[in-house]
Amino acid sequence: MHFKPKNWAGLVTSLIILLVAGGLLIAFVRNNAVTATVSNLNLRRGPGLTYAVTTKVAKNSRLTIIGEKDNWYHVRDSQNHFGWVASWLVDHPGKLTHATTLSEATIVLDPGHGGSDSGALSIDQKHDEKTYTLELAQRVARLLRAKGAHVIMTRNSDTTVSLAHRPELANTHQADAFISFHFDSSPTDNLASGTTTYYYHRKTSYALAQAVNQEMNDLPLTNRGIRYGNFEVIRDNRQPALLLEMGYINTKKDFNDIRNAHYQETVANNVVQGLSRYFTTQH
Repeated sequence: MHFKPKNWAGLVTSLIILLVAGGLLIAFVRNNAVTATVSNLNLRRGPGLTYAVTTKVAKNSRLTIIGEKDNWYHVRDSQNHFGWVASWLVDHPGKLTHATTLSEATIVLDPGHGGSDSGALSIDQKHDEKTYTLELAQRVARLLRAKGAHVIMTRNSDTTVSLAHRPELANTHQADAFISFHFDSSPTDNLASGTTTYYYHRKTSYALAQAVNQEMNDLPLTNRGIRYGNFEVIRDNRQPALLLEMGYINTKKDFNDIRNAHYQETVANNVVQGLSRYFTTQH
């Protein structure tokens, strides 16, 4: 068969296009393979925790991404099961070792106490610590989500949550940060005042403590600084973790601020600023 030169040129061009397309397809497949990071990973009917579970896959199972929505992946497993998985429960090629912005971060917020555990009582003995830890954590969550962070709450209402479950949640989700909110109490009313930032694991958490604590100097309560604290929720945490005591609930001056919406909003903004500062240093 005889080809004119222009036909040869067209054939070569077609071959190049096919080769490039094939390479792109291979790259696409490779870049869209993820592995489950937890045991019995749920595949769901839709992109959210409210959707029913269709099947479960084992840890380290390879999954192929066929779609994405709202931080969820639509995937197919090796057995041709389809479903949606949370993006933070799988490893993706090229996934950052450390989040460098809030929008890349998974953050677990822990409102201290809850349910049958009321926490400390206010100076008038009428108010529980658990009420204000939840209010504060919810304010922080709203601000973080507005900046694109993925936020997980250890509780969203007045429910009992075990101490062990709180750090476990951060470990399971490989959170970039864990913040537990509390309000202090002294043996005698009006004996102490101020806020304190606690860490347990210096190597993983001290830099986070520094970043967040730096933002607490503009509060009406004295910043008592950074201290080592042997608390289960940060001791059993493999992720960068802090426990924040944001005032003494049984000191009149502190309690007036603790129950004040403006104070809570200021604290929430400061925590978010501290987290933002922290992530910009994680390269």
